[in-house]
This record gives sequence, structure tokens and C-alpha cells, in this order.
Amino acid sequence: MPHDVKKSVWDAMDACRMIQEFAEGYTLETYQQDYRTRSAIERQFEILGEALNRVNDADPSFRDHLPEMGKVIGMRNRIIHGYDRLVSSIIWDTVKDFVPDLQSKLEAWLEKNG
Repeated sequence: MPHDVKKSVWDAMDACRMIQEFAEGYTLETYQQDYRTRSAIERQFEILGEALNRVNDADPSFRDHLPEMGKVIGMRNRIIHGYDRLVSSIIWDTVKDFVPDLQSKLEAWLEKNG
């Protein structure tokens, strides 16, 4: 049975929100030293990537709205399968430079389609 696109987009947007909330007040250095926060953020990236993977399965045309979807899914796969080779500075840069824009795009899609 296919997944519900709107629910998966909500899940992705919620993961973005939590990633930013967990990172609030941190610097790269404090993030690297706090294994609980790293674990929490990595878990939300897993959820984010899986939610977008479900969206992609149910509606591949969603990539027209979110062309970077493949990168997010790839990051999820890297976190899960390459957990022992993660580079925390790359994850941190993604948190700061990519997630806010991604959340805005998901919110815009939900406003239009929700």
C-alpha cells in the first residue's frame, strides 16, 4: 500500500523543525562534543530521509518541487549504513545551511496542497 504523501511531507517538515531545535545554541565544537545531540539530530535526518523516500515512492513528480530530495535520501542512507564514517562537520553544515530552506519548501508545499 502506498504511503500518504501529505503525512510523509508533514513528517519531513517536523524532522526539519526538530533538527533545528536540537541544534539551537550549539556551535560545531559543542555539537561535536555532545553525543546525545549528535544522535538526536542524526535520528531526525534518518526520519527526514525516509519520509522523503516514501514521498518519492508514492509520487516521483514531487522531485519537481524538491529537486534536492535525492541528496536528503542519500544522507539518510549514509547515516544508517556508514554510521562509522560520518563527518560531523558535514552534518553540522547541512543543519545550518540546508535544513532551514528545506523546511520552508516543505511548508510552502503543504500550504498549497494541504
